[in-house]
Amino acid sequence: MTQAPVPIGVRGAVRAWRGWPPRWAMWAVARRRWIGYAMACEAVAVALTATGLATGFGGPVQFSSFGVLVGLGVAQAEMSRRIERLRRWMSGQTHINVTSVWYLAGAFLLPPAWVALLALVLYLHLWLRVWRHVRTRPAHRFAASTAWAMLSCFAASAVLTIGGLDQARLDTAYGVLALALAAAVFELVNVVLVATGIYLYTNSRSPADLIGTWEDNAFELATLCLGGLVALAFVHQPVLAVFVLPPLLLLHRYLLLKQQLQVAVVTDEKTGLLNTAGWHELATREFTRARRRGAGSGFAVLMIDLDHFKRINDTYGHLTGDEVLAAVAVAIEASVRQSDTVGRFGGEEFVVLLPATGGTDVLGIAERVRVAVGELTVSVGGPLRISGLSVSVGVACYPQAGTTLDEVLRSADAALYRAKDAGRNRVAV
Repeated sequence: MTQAPVPIGVRGAVRAWRGWPPRWAMWAVARRRWIGYAMACEAVAVALTATGLATGFGGPVQFSSFGVLVGLGVAQAEMSRRIERLRRWMSGQTHINVTSVWYLAGAFLLPPAWVALLALVLYLHLWLRVWRHVRTRPAHRFAASTAWAMLSCFAASAVLTIGGLDQARLDTAYGVLALALAAAVFELVNVVLVATGIYLYTNSRSPADLIGTWEDNAFELATLCLGGLVALAFVHQPVLAVFVLPPLLLLHRYLLLKQQLQVAVVTDEKTGLLNTAGWHELATREFTRARRRGAGSGFAVLMIDLDHFKRINDTYGHLTGDEVLAAVAVAIEASVRQSDTVGRFGGEEFVVLLPATGGTDVLGIAERVRVAVGELTVSVGGPLRISGLSVSVGVACYPQAGTTLDEVLRSADAALYRAKDAGRNRVAV
């Protein structure tokens, strides 16, 4: 029996339907329990917001206030777009943005569902203008973060509405107490939702990974204080809300400067890779996660040495040698996965951490690195081209090669020397 021809559009739709979940990045990199949690949060956020908009929960909406808050939030995001993109690129699991300024004011000025809608609009603008260009901010994590922000806003506003505190005069002690309550509820709900998501995504139990450092939380507290000032300004003199933007931008810039200094401390200046201390810190975290997960969990380490590097320095000089090191670093990073971590261990030696990688996979990655460096041609000014480079690679996997991180590193180093003793330009386990 012959199969009737299927139109291309229908065939594509059928293929997409049959394989749609595994093709999404979320299904490839996220844990199933995180996916369930994130999708549940998103469903609840949408359901509560839609129900609130349909029933008018919290009373009539002041469209002018909603429009002004959206306008201020968008203006602030546009003015700090470059800073936010750099901060997002450099940040770890937790990331504090300043949109909560507008949510706290919205809790007093808008019904609960409209505060959640405000969060959705501002997050969507950030995604379109900033975050979608950052590889550490994939769409599935953006959707989950948006849902958590919406639920936090809804909770803070709903508590005030149900308790009648949204009608409190902000120039009284009762009104200030209501303002503090709204900030506390927003922060508490947001911390719980985000920390749960990070734990399910990474299995990390580090307080710094789950809830951020004390500096992160101090920055969030400062942001909420500015949100209280915005609420006061709206009640007494709305035009004064504009004056919150300058200190907000300065706070944003300060946080970027702090992150840049932190990055500089752990970065090798010649290659742009992590230095020994920075790489070892991340490797220690991965070792802790792998040990906590137990049987079936592991990681791998590649120890890479550039063969005959001394000849390059002796022939062309140390400045040319530095250019060659930088080019090799780029080739190594391009040959591994985004989830892998490349560092420089000093001299001409590099090291790569490969999380959740089995023996067969790690050999393929190591061979890919070796071939990429062998195909490299480095331009070092004028007509000079340096080619014919090679690397020796030592491979070690946890827990087969050792029960501690240092043992795994020593095993990878021993394998590297076996590769060099066997003639260089090869991979050894």
